[in-house]
Amino acid sequence: MTTRRINRREALAASAAALGYFHFAPAVSAARVFRANEKLRVAGIGVGGKGSSDIDQAGNLMDVVALCDVDEGHLAPKAKKWAAAKTFTDFRKLFDDTALLKNIDAVTVSTPDHNHAVISILAMRAGKHVYCQKPLTHDVAEAHLMRAEAKKHKVCTQMGNQGTAANGLRRAAELLQKGELGDVAEVHVWTNRPAGYWKQAPDVTPEKPPKKGAVPKNVHWDEFLGVAPDCEYAGGIHPFAWRGYWDYGTGAIGDMACHTANMAFLGLKLAHPVKVSAEAVDVNPLSCPSSARVTIEFPKRGDLPPVTLHWYEGKKDGKKVLPPEALVQKATELSKGKLVDSGSILVGSKGFAYSPDDYGANVFFSTGARTGDKTKPETMPENNKGDQGQKNEWVEAIKAGKPELALSNFGHAGLLTAAFLLGNVAIRTGKSFNFDGEKCQADIKEAAPLIRRTYRKGWDLIGYNA
Repeated sequence: MTTRRINRREALAASAAALGYFHFAPAVSAARVFRANEKLRVAGIGVGGKGSSDIDQAGNLMDVVALCDVDEGHLAPKAKKWAAAKTFTDFRKLFDDTALLKNIDAVTVSTPDHNHAVISILAMRAGKHVYCQKPLTHDVAEAHLMRAEAKKHKVCTQMGNQGTAANGLRRAAELLQKGELGDVAEVHVWTNRPAGYWKQAPDVTPEKPPKKGAVPKNVHWDEFLGVAPDCEYAGGIHPFAWRGYWDYGTGAIGDMACHTANMAFLGLKLAHPVKVSAEAVDVNPLSCPSSARVTIEFPKRGDLPPVTLHWYEGKKDGKKVLPPEALVQKATELSKGKLVDSGSILVGSKGFAYSPDDYGANVFFSTGARTGDKTKPETMPENNKGDQGQKNEWVEAIKAGKPELALSNFGHAGLLTAAFLLGNVAIRTGKSFNFDGEKCQADIKEAAPLIRRTYRKGWDLIGYNA
């Protein structure tokens, strides 16, 4: 194991100077204009797990010309499907292949959270349109930078929170924006993650770390680590359980808030929070907590009142962490069913709404309004095609040269992701803090390295590392 890792590091170090996207001028081309019937060319980076369906769906619309994955077991079936595609295990080498890069129009990014930003930003700086899985980034500062880079390079972007494509979510957001609930000042969102999905505290802690071992022959561990700190291979992290480790994942709030809180965020026109606090159990530097309550306070937006959003995850003393019982009772009476494991409640001056749905597409309003599968939006375009629908909308935006046509573009997705990643900052510091969205700064010093971490040497990105 040691020899293999050293050889890979030496090879990467020898080629580092050639990887200009990290160390020199950031942009190499501008996004081009497409003819109406022209087929786009796409590269898939991260093609296992969720990335498998992402590249398949993109491949329904575009020619797949490059594939990259740190796991050769994930790479092989996709390489067989698209035999003409060039393959890589290191995304830096894909971006360093200038001849290939000229023939790429768009990139899907479906790696673990910690490498989302560096890949997406390299692609945007090269003039490529980007589809990136949720959460958009691992860190708050990355989300702010992603928004800025998408705007600067005028590329079309989309985050993979497929509920955004649902007609029911779009109509629910329209109803909120039109004042169906009056002034909404309170939102409650909860999740069923991580129980039964992946391990984190108390099962994984510094006192109970994952077992070290030999790197499997199909896994390129150094490339998996990417921007994360160097460490020995440990079983159980790749390919899925990384979600519960701070170095790679963003825990329950990162994994699910981009879905479950999306309808409220869009409908209430939320943006930068001004204050964040949290209470959590089993907080430690290795893995995400066993339970948490996060409070995120948003300021007035024009005539709209301030909003306090409450997030609930995990179990405490054997019981699920949920909204207050009085709200739970009102929600279940409205829907005439039991409280779901993952959903949201919005409280307004004219009534309340309950969504027993991860995606916020199925919504009961106490005012009598209702959204669901057969709902049609009035002002937003219809879609209702889920994951594939998000890719369709992204490609339509690219061909039209109109980034706003992709509803979960990085302008929206960056704000949504950053707001909830601040919850992780509050969990890890154990302190409440005020936040300046324009400066991307909290008023406690402990927050700074969590808002903007330092990337591992050799994986640096211009404009990110201090």
